Amino acid sequence: MQITIISVGKIKEKYLKLGIAEFEKRLGPYCKLQMIEVADEQAPEQMSEKEIEQVKEKEGQRILQQIKADRYVIALAIDGVNWSSEQLAKELDRLATYGHSSICFVIGGSNGLSDEVLKRAQVKLSFSRMTFPHQLMKLILTEQVYRAFRINRGEPYHK
Repeated sequence: MQITIISVGKIKEKYLKLGIAEFEKRLGPYCKLQMIEVADEQAPEQMSEKEIEQVKEKEGQRILQQIKADRYVIALAIDGVNWSSEQLAKELDRLATYGHSSICFVIGGSNGLSDEVLKRAQVKLSFSRMTFPHQLMKLILTEQVYRAFRINRGEPYHK
């Protein structure tokens, strides 16, 4: 299976880089993992709604340029469906079984994802109704993908 994670912005914090690298290494036997970072749009702290939409559109264009036509896209969005780890595992297994072996997860920037990216996604997935830093979500997502593969193979993993 090919898993691609597209995220906005570069990870700066060393502890996040180390955690992500650890799960990238652990995922090696299970899938081909590709991490793509697109540049975040420079913007002032205080923005109008229109300016926020413009930022999301620019970041969205960068994201869409990285998504290949045959990819099944799962966008992380606060208003998406909530799956348990077991449900994510079941969904990845179902997708692989039915010809979707190239999955692309998308993590937006601090303002979220553009409407165009959300329309391109087959699924909007929420990890929580809480807001998390998008850099931290990359670590959480990578861990959950690893956990899903372990669940699908019946391998032990802490609960």
